[in-house]
Order: sequence, then C-alpha cells, then structure tokens
Amino acid sequence: MRVNRILLSVPLVVVALVIQVSVLARLHLPGAVPDLLLLTVLGLAMVYGHVGGALIGFGAGLLADLAPPADHAAGRYALVLCVIGYLAGLVKPETGQIKSATGPMVVVVAAAIGSTLLYAGVGALVGDTAARHVGLTGLLFSAALYDLLLAPFVVPAVMFLARRSENDPLAETTSAKAADISSGWLASGTGLRIGGQRGGLKLRAARSRVARAGRIKGVKRL
Repeated sequence: MRVNRILLSVPLVVVALVIQVSVLARLHLPGAVPDLLLLTVLGLAMVYGHVGGALIGFGAGLLADLAPPADHAAGRYALVLCVIGYLAGLVKPETGQIKSATGPMVVVVAAAIGSTLLYAGVGALVGDTAARHVGLTGLLFSAALYDLLLAPFVVPAVMFLARRSENDPLAETTSAKAADISSGWLASGTGLRIGGQRGGLKLRAARSRVARAGRIKGVKRL
C-alpha cells in the first residue's frame, strides 16, 4: 500500500474503533450494534480497490479482535472484514469516484448482512452459538437498519478523505523536484544542457536553411 493510504487509514480505523467500543457498544440498542468500523472499511475499500480493502479490513478486524472487551476468538472479525473489504473494493469504478449514492447504500446493506452471516458462520465453526440464542433474523434486520442509518454520515466523508489522499499534491511536488534534481545532475555530470540542447540544434538548422535560401537567391539574380 502507498504511504499516504496508510497514514490516512490507520487514524480513521483507530478513531472508528474507539467510538465503536466506547460509545456505540454501550447504547444497548435492540438487536445488533451499529458497526462504524465496517462503514469505515467500506468507504476506504470503494476508493482504494479490492487489494487495499482486504488489507485494511484485515488490520481493522484484527484490532477489533484484540480490543477489550472482545469475547471471541482472535482473527474471527479480521477474517470477516478482510472478505468484506475485498468484495467492496471490487465495485470501485475506474475513476475512483462514485457519482450516485444508490450504489454505496446497496453495498452497505449487503455488507451489513454479509458480515453478520459470515461472523455467525465462523462462530458456528469454532463452537460459538450466541447468534442462535439472540435470533439471526433480528440481528440481520437490525444490523442492516443501523448501518444504513449511519452510513450517510460516515461513508461519504471517508471516501472524500480517501480521494484527497489519492490526489496528494505533495506527491506531485516531490516528484517534480526529483525530476529537476535528476536533470540537473545529468547536466552537471555530462557538461550538456539536455533541455537547451534540442533548442540549440533547432536554431542552428533554421539558420542554415536561411543561409542556403539567401545563397540560392543570389545565384538566381546573377
């Protein structure tokens, strides 16, 4: 991943996780809990693509697995967010910009339902049957509803910041400076001015053409 992507993703994931654990998890809402971490991963994945989405999802999920008061096996939510981040990154357009809000909202609902099913499925494999006692249907409905209500305030802002990091003017300035330094190094090492050499050759060719034309006119007058 690029450095600017890491510098943006890490603070966003950490802030989302802190709010998730300290605020949203203590609301005691019926059914599921609004998943701010999932929405953050979705926003980044829909700009960075499937590879970046998978890496960010894995890292975010691993932090959630290790953050207290986690009561499940480590790596369980990392697997879920890794898969969700990869799939969400597949809907990234070539320009990296999504003009309509319908697509992201559909992705949010599908991710909320898919992550809940995948989390419950992985839990069933390791012997965690908590989803059966709570009611899987209620979890799916509440997860999709809460995430859909929270998404308009999170996903567009995350995507905006991610697009800004992709068009980082600092990177363009640095590359321009590097090009100037490299061209200056070539000029000092060879004793030739590469930029001015082409102009000098063109000027000499033009002068020779004018001289030839003057000679031809003089011969014709004689």
